[in-house]
Amino acid sequence: MSEIPAKATESEDPSGGARADAAGDDARAVPGATGDASVEGAAHDAGAAHEAQAAHEAAAHDTRAAHDTRAAHDTRAARDAAAHDAVGPAGDGPDEAPGDPMWQSSPPGSVYDYIKAASFSIGADGLVDQWSLRAEQIFGIPAERAVGMDPVEAFVPADRRESGQRKMAEILDGREWTGLVPFRTPAPEGADEDAGDLATREGLAEVYVMPTTNEHGERAAVCIVVDVRTLRTMETDLAASQAIFGQSPFGFLLIDTDLQVRRANQRFASIFGGTVDDHRGKGVHDYLPRAEAERVTAVLRRVLETGDSITDMHVTGQVPGSDERRHWSINLYRVHSGSGRPIGIAWLGTDITSRRAAAREAAAARRNLALLNEAGARIGNSLDLETTARELLDVVVPGFCDLATVDLYQGLLVGDETPPGLADGSAELRRVAFASAVSDAPFAGGPVPVAVGAVHHYPFNSPCADALRTARPQHIPADDGGGLIQSTLAVPMVAHDTVVGLAQFSRTKGSEPFGERDRALAVELAARAAVCIDNARLYRREHERALILQRSLLPPGDPEASGLDIACRYLPGNAATEVGGDWFDVIELPGHRTALVVGDVMGRGLRAAVAMGELRTAVRTLALLDLEPAEVLSALDEIARGLGTPGGVQQATRTARQPRDADLSEVYLATCVYAVYDSVTRRCTFANAGHLPPVLVEPGETALMLDVPPGMPLGVGGEPFEEVEVELPEGALLALYTDGLVESRDHPLDEGLQAFVGALTDPARPLEDVCDHVLNTLDTHHGEDDIALLMARVQGLPAESVGDWTLPREPRSVGRAREYARTQLVAWDLEPLVDTAELLVSELVTNALRYGEGEIRLRLLLDRTLVCEVWDAGLVQPRRRRARDTDEGGRGLQLVGLLSAGWGSRRTPRGKTVWFELPLPDGGTTLTDPAEALLSLF
Repeated sequence: MSEIPAKATESEDPSGGARADAAGDDARAVPGATGDASVEGAAHDAGAAHEAQAAHEAAAHDTRAAHDTRAAHDTRAARDAAAHDAVGPAGDGPDEAPGDPMWQSSPPGSVYDYIKAASFSIGADGLVDQWSLRAEQIFGIPAERAVGMDPVEAFVPADRRESGQRKMAEILDGREWTGLVPFRTPAPEGADEDAGDLATREGLAEVYVMPTTNEHGERAAVCIVVDVRTLRTMETDLAASQAIFGQSPFGFLLIDTDLQVRRANQRFASIFGGTVDDHRGKGVHDYLPRAEAERVTAVLRRVLETGDSITDMHVTGQVPGSDERRHWSINLYRVHSGSGRPIGIAWLGTDITSRRAAAREAAAARRNLALLNEAGARIGNSLDLETTARELLDVVVPGFCDLATVDLYQGLLVGDETPPGLADGSAELRRVAFASAVSDAPFAGGPVPVAVGAVHHYPFNSPCADALRTARPQHIPADDGGGLIQSTLAVPMVAHDTVVGLAQFSRTKGSEPFGERDRALAVELAARAAVCIDNARLYRREHERALILQRSLLPPGDPEASGLDIACRYLPGNAATEVGGDWFDVIELPGHRTALVVGDVMGRGLRAAVAMGELRTAVRTLALLDLEPAEVLSALDEIARGLGTPGGVQQATRTARQPRDADLSEVYLATCVYAVYDSVTRRCTFANAGHLPPVLVEPGETALMLDVPPGMPLGVGGEPFEEVEVELPEGALLALYTDGLVESRDHPLDEGLQAFVGALTDPARPLEDVCDHVLNTLDTHHGEDDIALLMARVQGLPAESVGDWTLPREPRSVGRAREYARTQLVAWDLEPLVDTAELLVSELVTNALRYGEGEIRLRLLLDRTLVCEVWDAGLVQPRRRRARDTDEGGRGLQLVGLLSAGWGSRRTPRGKTVWFELPLPDGGTTLTDPAEALLSLF
């Protein structure tokens, strides 16, 4: 903005005040033209004010008259610029403080808003007679000091003053001059320390000196001064502006106060088409959709009114010739003129479409990763097939889809490895899980919804069957039936290269359709669930096989024993635990004796069940040898040690003598209690191999644990086993059990034993009810281990069912034995057995006389069968052999084997016992004719 002193309509005219102060008198402002400003003359005389006015008017008249000269023309231009800035905008005057300068603002973009040129005049005497306010700002000297100063002496350095004086003389002679003048500001009068910087201030000014005359016709001059530093700043700003508009990689707009494009750069034009000039005068409605344009327009008005800048405002639209939605980040700020007046808004836009796409990709990737992490944490926590399928649906609904189902092959669920129709995808499937985030939504998998648990199959040409057949996901578009489903993904569940089922994920209308990323995520989720389901299936298969094996090794049905009422219970671990090695057995022994066995193989799974089967078979074999309980456990210990050694028992024995570090993974350990009960004497002999003690409840007494010495577990070896014989009263209750009944993580063993003993309070109840009461009272649902419970109530043989005689060692004892047997059988109403029994008793007593020692004892026992025993003191066991046709003897034991249901011999503490057994005639058993049996021997 250029400026020279101008006439003012108010008393606060700065130039007038300066002149008055310089002259030492008051000054009056004279009204001047408001359109074209007039140059104000400076009155050097301190006389009346009207003389100053007259001098001013004369100078103005002379200046206008010199229009044919360059000086007069330039003077007018300077005066016009000064006059234009002299009068402020309407309404601005009252807001200015008294004594402040008032300037007329140029139209936006005028160079005078930025140059702000200063002016002063030189009188005929070569001294300053007018000093504008801008001159004060440039040179830092107030008007009261500047007026009357020699400008050369005051501002020009000493080494240039002589040249300056010559130029001044030339100017006063009527010559124009333009040039760069270095200057320095003199120290003000009476300057204090705070003004010391003004004394050293130096600068460079561009001066335009125009000769003129005053009212007296004397030559004078008007000087226009521009600080060169301001010009340099303008050059820098112009270069920066050109860089923004011409070189910036971002779209740039200058929007005027009417919200129309005033200027656009090439980058913006390259995006929206056309040249830079084609965009002038356009508004935001020409570039953005209506709703978006209205929003942006409101923001532009707010920025223009408040001056608050907007950073990173996101705008969505389209560019000409493309249907792609584009996104821009817009920065808005208000732009001001050099005088500080708002002239528009700067718009800086950056295309962030790819950034938004990358952000969406990253957000989707994070969401998918979070979903996979959740799936890894929630799926597979159970070994149950249905639970695992529901866990998958809990993860995907509603985070990934709105509806989902899981179908598994029916054949795999029931144990078939290769179900029929697997190759073509038409095999039967069972729907094991369904989840929905909406209610009553028709599912796109078929016209009729499939209930959970129902068995169904997909048509051969359906997408679901194709997915099962090819093991590749299929996209099922929505039908036109008006349902809620928008699209469905049918994803095969593949585990270990085997398709185990099909998972379907559906999204309803209004949701984002499935994309390739969703397809890959669905495959990954289905694969993870498939592995867990397959693991659960394999575990279930192993569990069922082990359970079948274990149950096949337990006594079938309800065991029966002579002189005992038996009840038993076996509870396997639940599906979350593996099958254990618990077992029990009831073995009938000769002489109406019974062996009761309860054992527990340490470990779980199929390995423990197989070991249990081997030990149970060994126990039955050893029991049939009629060994004592301690001898049975000793032999069983040798067998258990051989189970973990490839070479068997002998290799285990040799290896045990060599010092080595035991590998516990190859050692089979088991606990076992073995008891033999004699129904005739009601005596029971116990031997224990590290097992829990038996519990006995006598009639009218509280339950107690029998003090049976616990030996080492089977498989450890090196220690003998002890026997304890206990006489059981009639009606007594005996309980054998495993540790799963009395021990768990929540209940220590001591507490469990006390609870078990306390539960046996009413032994007189039916034995089945007693078993149920015990299982209901104790914590039997912990699922940590198997439970085996064997209970027996004592019912000894009555005395009338036993015949016992002692025979001397003489030949006539054979006939007497036949007589005793006949008489007893007739008394028992067993006449059909008399002939056979007499023949067999005669054979056994004869052998005792011929090969035995000591006195002979004959005993007949009647229970479910007839048993005949012949005792003697000889230790030599009878051995059956096949007699030749020419042999006269050797056919006695063959005859016993032919006529009896079974026979054998066992050692006793005082010798041996040879016995045979005959079935009772109940109408369904056909007895062998002794005559035919004798003839068959020859």
